Amino acid sequence: MILAVSFEASDAHRKIISETLDNIADIRYLTDLKAAERHDILSRTDVLLARNTAKELRPEELPLLRNTRLIQFLSAGIDYIPLNNLPPEIPLAGNGGAYAQQMAEHALAMALAAAKRLLIEHQNLSRGQFNQFTPNKILAGKICGFFGFGGYGVATARLMRCLGMRIHAINRRGAADEPVDWIGRPDRLQELMAASDVLVISAPLTRATQGVIGERELSLMKDDAILVNLARGEIIDEVALYDHLKAKPQFTACIDAWWIEPVRHGEFRMNRPFTELPNVIGSPHNSASVANAFEVALRHAVANCRRALMGEKPLHLITPEERMS
Repeated sequence: MILAVSFEASDAHRKIISETLDNIADIRYLTDLKAAERHDILSRTDVLLARNTAKELRPEELPLLRNTRLIQFLSAGIDYIPLNNLPPEIPLAGNGGAYAQQMAEHALAMALAAAKRLLIEHQNLSRGQFNQFTPNKILAGKICGFFGFGGYGVATARLMRCLGMRIHAINRRGAADEPVDWIGRPDRLQELMAASDVLVISAPLTRATQGVIGERELSLMKDDAILVNLARGEIIDEVALYDHLKAKPQFTACIDAWWIEPVRHGEFRMNRPFTELPNVIGSPHNSASVANAFEVALRHAVANCRRALMGEKPLHLITPEERMS
C-alpha cells in the first residue's frame, strides 16, 4: 500500500508521519519525485495526504487518483479548496477536531473578555476613567449556544460548562454524545439564537450555512448577547452584523474568522469598519496558531489515513453539500 504526501514536509514532519503510520504502507513524497515518477505513484496511491490539492497537484495528475481510497486534508475547514476538481467518487476527509482544544480556549478567552468588559475598561483607564462600579456580566447560570457541535464545539462546551453555563446546541443529527441541556436540528436555529447569552459559531461553511445568520436571526438575540465566530465569516451576513452592532451597543461580536482573509482569498479586507466599534473584539484568525499545533494536526490526519489503509471507515468525511466549490 502507498501513502502519498503532496506537500513539502520537513525531516521532523516526515518522522511524525512515519511514526504514526507505523510501517503499514510505503510513504512517498511527491515533492521528491520527477513528473514520470509522480504519475506512477499517483496511479497506485491508496491514500493521499494533502494541504491543498489545487496547489500541490497538477491538473493532468487528478485523473490518476481514481483508485485512491481517501484524500485526507490537514485543515479542518476545507471550503476554500476546489474540491469539485477532484474525482467525485473519491472519499475526502477534513481534519476535524485537530485544532479543537486551542480554538476552544480562544473562544473562552473572547467570551470572557466581552463579558468582563476587559478591552472597553482598558481603554477607559488609558483615558483616566476608573469605572469600578460599572457592572460586568457573570456567565455562570447563563446559556451558551453552539451552532455546530463537532470537535471544536464540544471542546468549547466543556470549558463553558466549567463556568457553570448551560449548553444548548444545533447540529444536523439533532443529537449528541456529549452532555447538553438542549439540542435541536438546523431548523430550530432561531430558538437557539433567542435563548443564547453566548452564541458560538462552530459549524462548517457549506451551501446550507452560508449567510444563514442574517438580520432576522440577529434580531432574535438578546440585546446584551455575545456572538463568538471562530468558524467562517461567511456564515454571518457581514452588513447585517455591522448594522446590528451599531444599533445594539450592549451586544458584542468576537470575530476571529473574517469574510475576506489572506489564506483563503489572498488578502484581508473588511467591507465595514468593525474594528472601530467598541463592542467588537477581533483577532486575525489565529485561534489555532499555538506552539506545536501543526505537529498535533499532522498526527491526527495521519491517524485517519491509517484507518483508511487498515480498511476502517475514516472519520470526518466530507458530505456532498460540503463540496462548496
